[in-house]
Amino acid sequence: MTTPPPDVPTLYWDDAPPPRRKRRLWPWIVSLVVVIVLFGGAAFAGEWLARDLVERGVRGALASELGVPADQAEVQIEGLVIPQLIAGRFDEVRISAQDVSLQGFTGDVDVTARGVPLTADGPLDSAEATVSLDQEQVRTLLAGVEGFPEESLALTGSEVAISIDLNLFGVAIPVGVGLTPSAQAGALALTPASLSVAGATADAQGLRDQFGALADVVLQTWQVCIASSLPAGLTLTDVAVVDERVVAQFDIASGILVDPTLQDSGVCG
Repeated sequence: MTTPPPDVPTLYWDDAPPPRRKRRLWPWIVSLVVVIVLFGGAAFAGEWLARDLVERGVRGALASELGVPADQAEVQIEGLVIPQLIAGRFDEVRISAQDVSLQGFTGDVDVTARGVPLTADGPLDSAEATVSLDQEQVRTLLAGVEGFPEESLALTGSEVAISIDLNLFGVAIPVGVGLTPSAQAGALALTPASLSVAGATADAQGLRDQFGALADVVLQTWQVCIASSLPAGLTLTDVAVVDERVVAQFDIASGILVDPTLQDSGVCG
């Protein structure tokens, strides 16, 4: 009697192991995006806070050192502040303030400094300043110049215009003078560039022929020292009349933060 073979299971394709379920990626992507957004928001909040603290600190220093009210000054730090704080140096700082009272005159001041050390214990990379005066402020500045007719001063075009009366045989004849401003050894110089006599255009020789030595007061170059009202580290480089304002440009010495001699008052000549 033959023993039947054991049952052999029959294989079907349907008996293959079930496929693994694919993990969905979108929850991970969403989580990553949320983390990035939160991190960016925290960094933005930190950057805003750091910028606010630095700018308020600069305004406070201006108030204590120069008497500039904090709400009167604008401070701009170029670029991200936090990396610059870590590096200990600001790439560029801009400071603007209106009606700053200096020694002898008042004006609007704009300063741009590059490579500014955080603790003010080293040199700047470079810096320059602009001081701008309106017509009344220019009159105040020139009021201390002996013989200068500041009450007749007007800013017109590219000139500082004044009027001087010359007496000829007991008759006062008005002479109009257009003065061109320039920088000369730390002083603001005003040199005659155009002339008129009783409203008619004139020249220097014609004025001398008509008035003789009396013309000297009209043809002179007027000067007022600016350097003595500012730190020695500021060098007056240019002066011009722009949009009815006298605008003076200054170079700032890189060592002004650390060299006491550059912080003392300057001199002309």
